[in-house]
Amino acid sequence: MANSTQITTGKVRFSYCNLFTPRAVDNGPAKYSVTLLIPKSDKATLSKIKAAIEAAKTAYIQRNSGKKLPSNLKNTLHDGDGERPNGGEFGEECHGHWVMTVSSKNPPVIVYGDKTPITDPQELYSGCYGRAIINFYVYDTQGNKGISAGLNGIMKLYDGEPLGGGVVTDSDWDDGWEDDDADDDLLG
Repeated sequence: MANSTQITTGKVRFSYCNLFTPRAVDNGPAKYSVTLLIPKSDKATLSKIKAAIEAAKTAYIQRNSGKKLPSNLKNTLHDGDGERPNGGEFGEECHGHWVMTVSSKNPPVIVYGDKTPITDPQELYSGCYGRAIINFYVYDTQGNKGISAGLNGIMKLYDGEPLGGGVVTDSDWDDGWEDDDADDDLLG
């Protein structure tokens, strides 16, 4: 592999999708982002993540001779059965998963499983399934040191039950509505 810090995940579930329009968080710069829900049963992806994290640490030390990394380095990978970094609980959809939020200042490559581009923002929503290409790195800003991952690409594999909110389909508009003036009497 040319870049040992970059991996392609196995099948994951997408949550908090901001893939077509960047979003600013806490007055920071606007970024494209998604939260990946990685099944704990996917040992291959977890193994790739651990190896990429170690490669990112090694690359940081090689670029910054004399700097040491703390043993309690912050990490972007969290146990969905545990607590959020802020002490709150993860949502039910996170149980049984590793949870990781990835972002980028640049738009990610977004494709279907056959590698054709996705141009409709409604195709990617919280709850659908796919794969992600992510690149791990060490950050060292304003006294905070940690490991995070940048978002390079998203591949949608198939639809899933939407998480929070819903999806409106064309057939939803046909449910029991008739084009007459009967409702005018209700309005008085």
